[in-house]
Amino acid sequence: MRIALIGYGKMGHEIEQIALNRGHEIVSIIDMDNTGEFDSEAFRSADVAIEFTRPEVAMSNLSRCFDAQVPVVCGTTGWTAHLEEVKKEMAYKNATLFWASNFSLGVNIFAAVNRYLAKIMNSYPDYNVSMVEVHHTQKLDAPSGTAITLAEGILDELDRKSKWVKEVEGCSEDLAIVSKREGAVPGIHEIIYESEMDVISIKHDAKTRRGFALGAVLAAEFTAGKKGFITMSDLLPF
Repeated sequence: MRIALIGYGKMGHEIEQIALNRGHEIVSIIDMDNTGEFDSEAFRSADVAIEFTRPEVAMSNLSRCFDAQVPVVCGTTGWTAHLEEVKKEMAYKNATLFWASNFSLGVNIFAAVNRYLAKIMNSYPDYNVSMVEVHHTQKLDAPSGTAITLAEGILDELDRKSKWVKEVEGCSEDLAIVSKREGAVPGIHEIIYESEMDVISIKHDAKTRRGFALGAVLAAEFTAGKKGFITMSDLLPF
């Protein structure tokens, strides 16, 4: 498979190595200093592009992939307030977008467990739920995209919570997400249910970026040749 990389930081390098190890070819690498490469024959020859950049440029990058009719896998977070707008553009241009807040297999298993636990805890109102997420100091968005996805999973199942908030609950219907930025932490997410009697918690702790990179390549393999909007629930239907 021919892959284009958009963003060549730590994640881009990790994705490149995994893709090569799995027998794929990197035909184009686009970073901040060569965005003209979007118009190249090499980029347009790609079976799929993988985009891990920054929130302020992600939408433009996706639009240029749509224009080139190159299916794109996007792992950039912090821009998804505009996701519906991007999906409309994708549909209008008959393009393909695979988007996920987190491509790690472990995180997606964790998200399924999170939803199931919230469904159980809906019957036990004495437990209040909150979340803590920890990432490296270079991460720009807070809460993380993964934390927001996990929070949305809880809100879908837990009737007593109506919205997530940053840091501190304003009322009993708020789900507080505490964000910490420390060192080189790849990502930790912990969901905590606490009552006067005890605490129940579940946690995912990423050891390296490799799990995210592998998931992105698996998503690219799944996306090639498809049309429309694709998510991890299509790749991992559990």
